[in-house]
Amino acid sequence: MKHNFGAGPGILPQEVLKQAAAGVLDLNGIGLSILEISHRSPEFEAVLDEAVKLVKELLEVPEGYSVLFLQGGASMQFAMVPYNLLPEGGKAAYLETGVWANKALKEAKYFGEVEIVATSKESNFTYIPKDYKIPADAAYFHTTSNNTIYGTQMQEFQVSPVPIVCDMSSDIFSRKINVADFGLIYAGAQKNMGPAGTTLVIVKNDILGKTNRKIPSMFCYDTLIEGGSMYNTPPVFAIYVSMLTLNWLKAKGGVTAIEQENIAKAKVLYEEIDRNPIFKAVAVPEDRSHMNVCFVCENPEHEKPFLKLCDDRGIVGVKGHRSVGGFRASIYNALPITSVYVLIDAMQEFAERNK
Repeated sequence: MKHNFGAGPGILPQEVLKQAAAGVLDLNGIGLSILEISHRSPEFEAVLDEAVKLVKELLEVPEGYSVLFLQGGASMQFAMVPYNLLPEGGKAAYLETGVWANKALKEAKYFGEVEIVATSKESNFTYIPKDYKIPADAAYFHTTSNNTIYGTQMQEFQVSPVPIVCDMSSDIFSRKINVADFGLIYAGAQKNMGPAGTTLVIVKNDILGKTNRKIPSMFCYDTLIEGGSMYNTPPVFAIYVSMLTLNWLKAKGGVTAIEQENIAKAKVLYEEIDRNPIFKAVAVPEDRSHMNVCFVCENPEHEKPFLKLCDDRGIVGVKGHRSVGGFRASIYNALPITSVYVLIDAMQEFAERNK
């Protein structure tokens, strides 16, 4: 058995994989694969409608917001957000908390002025800045809720005088959020929602159409909303598997239930890291992520032997990002706590071997 701690594409529920595999062969007994049906067919329209309905239900999306399933990943949103929200001659505010936040602000600079309100770059992003002021003259304030590479997560969001835009790619559906606090949320599917290939966007309708900029149709939120996520051929299979995953989450008790599971998984793993003399956590305690647990060996020479032990135990995907090193255990929604205990057992065994 493999225990998949990969940072993304991440683990999917086993029952979802089985349902998806069945749909590839024959979707709901219609005699056709999900991979070959028309995106304009009643069968796929039902899939898309159900996916949108589940997003609204699980996140309690209020009226006045649109839900989109798009392509291009979060990286496309780095450009689409300023294209649609940053007027020519205007300014956007960004919080720099890691590589992805940095890439997002770089894209925004093509469209207008960018003010970095705070950064933790000097510490290699081991913490989330707290004492900063969001400028009231910005078109929007952009932040990244969870930083996969560095293992940090925003535990709360400041009240903002301007619309908050948030990249929630790696913690969407993992905890309760108040969608009404945000002007726009975007998230690549491949951590907690489905396979790579589709991107969720939840946008407040009344923040759109204010840039006086001509936007090509494929990059214009208004056009994509009007087309119901089907202005062009959508990523049919990725949306289908996302729908199945969201149904799985609903059956488990929704976001409230999965948040408690995620808290429990993170708690036992961080407790072992803090207790075990071999390992050390990377992020400051108050900003530790419940999705990506980053840690290193006190003695760097222990890293390769520990990775070998993990491999022997069927623990995969724990090698840390090159900019941090060490290890990264991604404990997304579908990872059971039993896999976390397998990792903990390996950590304890390694400590015993290296007294």
